[in-house]
Amino acid sequence: MRHSIRIAVGPVQFRIGSDWAEPIAALERLYACYPQDDSRPADATVRLFAARPWRRWLRPSVHIGGDFIVPDALPLPLSMGLLAAEMGMNLQVALGWRRHMLLHASAVAKDGRAMIMSGESGSGKSTLAALLGEGDWRLMGDEFTLIDPEGGDAFAFPRAVSLKNEAIAEVAARVDPSRLGPLLARTPKGDIRHLIPRPEAVAAMHEPARPALLLFPRFGGETAIEPMGEGEAFVRLTEASTNYVALGEAGFAALTRLVRETPAFGISYPDSAAGLALVERLWAEAAR
Repeated sequence: MRHSIRIAVGPVQFRIGSDWAEPIAALERLYACYPQDDSRPADATVRLFAARPWRRWLRPSVHIGGDFIVPDALPLPLSMGLLAAEMGMNLQVALGWRRHMLLHASAVAKDGRAMIMSGESGSGKSTLAALLGEGDWRLMGDEFTLIDPEGGDAFAFPRAVSLKNEAIAEVAARVDPSRLGPLLARTPKGDIRHLIPRPEAVAAMHEPARPALLLFPRFGGETAIEPMGEGEAFVRLTEASTNYVALGEAGFAALTRLVRETPAFGISYPDSAAGLALVERLWAEAAR
């Protein structure tokens, strides 16, 4: 395509092409500290294209293509080209990756052990991961956590963190402005701004961590902790995995081991401060 970039996020090498320069320029800024090896074959390809030639200039509309597509997906305006690229990257991994069991979950690590947080959109998992990653935790990712089907270790996928709505100001108050991408206002997902992970998180993105704690956060309501049994955690994580069925017996074995070896809790919290306190409390108990 006219404009392109290669980006490695964790074990995934992306090749992203675009009919327009703007989305690629935005990616170059967000992923400047990530490995970009042009000689390595791409694991996943994303295409941002105009369905008709004149759509490159007249009310430009960005369609998302690549190795895998969603046929009835609506295009986005060029002003949201960065969001289209992010959605394309996530789509290719969700539908095509088979080397690990994928969990739609955020994760952070400390002392070689990982805490995995899974929940629906709006549960606060990305915000908690971003805030913890600004402290003494290593951010492993806010979109996917990759579980090794054989050994059970967690692997990172630390792409730029997608902050939404109220979380934007909360995180922006704690980080240097140079680590924030442009504000994408009034997208289908609300207001979005990307946070560039700390350089040390990117440098360590190939280092595995042993899962030590599973959390299922719920933003809103009074502070509460609910121990979760293996059965409920298993069901929730099958719903959070995009390739559990495709992996077959290996996926079942990996998920069974994860919930049997890792304590799980549901947590509710009214604000980020309360959520962070719960996380640190449960982590200290898990470390005993």
